[in-house]
Amino acid sequence: MSTSPAGPTLLVIAKEPVPGRVKTRLTPPFTPEEAAALAEAALADTLATLLRVPASRRVLVLQGRTGPWLPPGYAVVPQCGGGLDERIAAAFAGCTGPTLLVGMDTPQLTPGLLAPATGSDSWPPGRAWFGPAEDGGFWALGFAEPRPDLVLGVPMSTPDTGRLQRRRLREAGLDVRALPPLRDVDTAADAAEVAAARPGGRFAAAHARLAPGPVAGGRSR
Repeated sequence: MSTSPAGPTLLVIAKEPVPGRVKTRLTPPFTPEEAAALAEAALADTLATLLRVPASRRVLVLQGRTGPWLPPGYAVVPQCGGGLDERIAAAFAGCTGPTLLVGMDTPQLTPGLLAPATGSDSWPPGRAWFGPAEDGGFWALGFAEPRPDLVLGVPMSTPDTGRLQRRRLREAGLDVRALPPLRDVDTAADAAEVAAARPGGRFAAAHARLAPGPVAGGRSR
């Protein structure tokens, strides 16, 4: 059983890149303004990538306001209140049919990495897609038919988040397929590795411009 050739609904869950409110673990060595610039570049790369992926529609689930980083082609809906599990569940609750959610923390994402979940035969009934993050969380989550109840109550932002979320999917009897593991941008070390993984993107350009360089004595600013 295949899905529409148009592809799934693609959801991006994101925060407006405001200094002091995003990527706070990058500070230091980056300033709050620099961390926000990196977050904006990561979000812009993610949104641009998803424009190159088959989709029936594309939705930005946003905390905050849009800016010049938002390209045409996206519907924008506000995030609900509550914890991250509640916000993710609410995003899925607004959809029907095959739906794949990604975050804004993996600007190294490419259409090829998403290809297994965006083909015409990727979404038979009962299928779920799961993209593990190297820090123990997840960067992608998808359902052939959204199941918000399988997200609610999962502890988010812990080293066990991914394991617990995947277990929920399997215990519900879903056919869980894995996407490649990716590294989230949380720390300065993460940012350097992710920038190197996709040297042609806006994130890599922003990182090259903003990354602290060595100074006398071998220290960084």
